[in-house]
Amino acid sequence: MMSKEKRIVVIGGGTGTYTVLSALKKSSVYLSAIVSMADDGGSTGILREEFGILPTGDVRRALIALSKHPDELLAKLFNYRFREGGLDGHNLGNLIITALERICGDFEKALVEASRLLAVENGEVIPVTLSSVRLLAELENGSVIKGETNIDIPKHDGELAIKRVWLEPDARANHKALKAIKQADLIVIGPGDLYTSVLPNLLARGISEAIEQSKAKKIFICNLMTKYGETHGFVAKDFVSALENYLGEEVLDAVIFNNQKPPEAVLKRYRQERAFFVDPFFDKAAGLKKLKVVKTGLIRKGELIRHDHQKLAEAILKLV
Repeated sequence: MMSKEKRIVVIGGGTGTYTVLSALKKSSVYLSAIVSMADDGGSTGILREEFGILPTGDVRRALIALSKHPDELLAKLFNYRFREGGLDGHNLGNLIITALERICGDFEKALVEASRLLAVENGEVIPVTLSSVRLLAELENGSVIKGETNIDIPKHDGELAIKRVWLEPDARANHKALKAIKQADLIVIGPGDLYTSVLPNLLARGISEAIEQSKAKKIFICNLMTKYGETHGFVAKDFVSALENYLGEEVLDAVIFNNQKPPEAVLKRYRQERAFFVDPFFDKAAGLKKLKVVKTGLIRKGELIRHDHQKLAEAILKLV
């Protein structure tokens, strides 16, 4: 087990970052969550358009994960979503962060105050950039998809591979993110939607270079299932290859793959949504020479295919 001085940086967004933070929170570490600022869907997208605020959804999830009392009323309020009236579809936590940004006059100060409200003690949430950006993707047929939500929920043929993604305008990394990476003892990338939650962080200018130069051990956690429109047809090594396109080769020290297959009845339901089990196949000869490959059971029991917090924490901490 690690000492209190150890610092872990978790890079991603969405439910993947929430899962890793929740898994590691009980360890004696300081957690820095660096999250994507490319989200433009749902409640977050409306607030971006109407208030000109940076995306609130991913930072809200990370704050709740880091909360000392995630099951108490205030944390539940931050996660509450209205289902009727003029606020239909809005998340209360997003509205609170927006109000705090107006009161404090600064998005980062708003996150500090939200952290205080949620009793976040041994951690922080850092926007990867403070610039207002949009995510774009070029598909294998040459067409360009604009907006994170249009990539995440494809209206196009989701079987088409994504050729590349980029931010508009070009964005400089938040200096706090660069500092956290420099001070880290361990950097955990993923899991999460590869092209809409994980890779957008590496597109902020300076992040990939900072990770490469960091003395921290770098770990990638692979997804459990593929995602239509992003990673359709992927096996484990494809996730690593896509990540290396933006991170650089021989930067990662280790990858963690799940090798526990869910029940067929559950997989059948997921296949109806065009999501498939990620085969943990990884050809070491085709991979990085110094890359440590860990294959272990990571799925929790239940009708949903999700990472088990305890199993995930054990797999990560064994690599430190």
